[in-house]
Amino acid sequence: MDSILFAGTKINKKKFASDIDRFQEKTETENKVDYLSLFESVNPEPEEASVSKKKRKRKTAVSEAVEGFNVFKSSKKASVVNEEDTKDEEEDKLAKEKKKINRKMEADAVLRKKYNIHVSGTKVASPLKSFAELTSVYGCESYLLRNFAELGFKEPTPIQRQAIPILLSGRDCFACAPTGSGKTLAFVSPMLIRLKHASTEGIRAVILCPTRELAAQTTRECKKLAKGNKFYIKLLTKKLIRGADLSKLPCDILISTPLRLSSAIKKKKLDLSRVEYLVLDESDKLFELGLLKQIDSVVEACSNPSIVRSLFSATLPDFVEELARTKMHDAVRIIIGRKNTASESVNQKLVFTGSEEGKLLALRQSFAERLNPPVLIFVQNIERAKELYEELKFDNVRASVIHSDLSESQRENVVDDFRAGKTWVLIATDVIARGMDFKGVNCVINYDFPDSAAAYIHRIGRSGRAGRTGEAITFYTEDDVPYLRNIANVMAASGCEVPSWIMGLNKLRWKKHRPKRSRILTKPSDEAED
Repeated sequence: MDSILFAGTKINKKKFASDIDRFQEKTETENKVDYLSLFESVNPEPEEASVSKKKRKRKTAVSEAVEGFNVFKSSKKASVVNEEDTKDEEEDKLAKEKKKINRKMEADAVLRKKYNIHVSGTKVASPLKSFAELTSVYGCESYLLRNFAELGFKEPTPIQRQAIPILLSGRDCFACAPTGSGKTLAFVSPMLIRLKHASTEGIRAVILCPTRELAAQTTRECKKLAKGNKFYIKLLTKKLIRGADLSKLPCDILISTPLRLSSAIKKKKLDLSRVEYLVLDESDKLFELGLLKQIDSVVEACSNPSIVRSLFSATLPDFVEELARTKMHDAVRIIIGRKNTASESVNQKLVFTGSEEGKLLALRQSFAERLNPPVLIFVQNIERAKELYEELKFDNVRASVIHSDLSESQRENVVDDFRAGKTWVLIATDVIARGMDFKGVNCVINYDFPDSAAAYIHRIGRSGRAGRTGEAITFYTEDDVPYLRNIANVMAASGCEVPSWIMGLNKLRWKKHRPKRSRILTKPSDEAED
């Protein structure tokens, strides 16, 4: 169609030469540009090529990284990551538990330091902060806490704070705590909590005491603590052994002396195989050679594999510890304050009397100046107890005497009169020096010098009980001076002042100090017999 339109048209090239030339240059330039652009698109310059190459590599790397998380292609890597996360979580959990345990141990250490409690053993239970923890932690029933309140026990004593949780956790223990510190409650209350209710299926707990008087006192304390829960608590007496078939005796807690219990095991074939708790009270006295065979027979008869054994005393000699470890499994050792020391609540004095005659004069003079009953007087043996009683019975001091020559009923009457205040001054041998809890004894007089440090600690421990203050006076003569330093050490350890000259004396190894002493009686022998 163009050819038709422009067929007859002629252009004057000379006239429009400049325009034609300009048009041709533009056309060539455009063609050239098109060509170059086409070339460049096919063969880019090296610099631009390197840039685009890098970009492609980067994209590839990213795509490969993304492919690494592909569940189907790399599940092994994913499982490794999961295991590492789990391991980290477990390590964090262990670290938190370790911190929690360390905080608990630090808190326990602070509490023990506050109450002067020393323990040795592994994984020792935390001490009690209050009696309320017995309910929240150990499931104690309300009747027991109510009885604590009625008996005046508001806060646990140091021995109760530590011994109760240990026994409730099923651990054996042997404990040394000062006289009057509440050891009976410390071993009776775990029994009552764990036994829960009365049973007729046999004896489930046994408490051994060195003397009949202490056994009777422990029975009374058990019944007071168990008030409101019908436990069968029995004191093993001669009458009970003779009159009852012990194999059918309904009994949860049995209290006895070793001799009677071992005799009952032999004669009546008493079954102790279900006993869950065995307590040796005043254990150092029980382990003396005269009672060791009886103790062994009782321990052997208590054959329950899950039995919890415990020893309690105010004095714990090394030989007792060694024997205890042979009869116990993984036992915890508890010491309150310093081992084998007297109660700090007792003011202790030493009085030199020169001779035996001087003792009686000093005693009468002290009564004339200030008699503050009830008073306990300890002498060396039965004969001297009888003699001193004969001297004092007409001195208007309401004196009485107790010793092992008296019958069981006579001894019970003497103790009851002293508890009731009918007797002001009780003369005694060491038969009541251990464990006996006479409320409010104001003064203990060691008329005869004690034969050991342990005897001294237990004697003066009849005073200053349950936080009360007391007084202890020890007479000594020339014969007693060689052993004076041993008693002075006990006094100094409990915070009492001791003259420097006494502390300067040589310290002798303890032996039984029972010198032969002259008669106490000042009356002629025939008059005394009348």
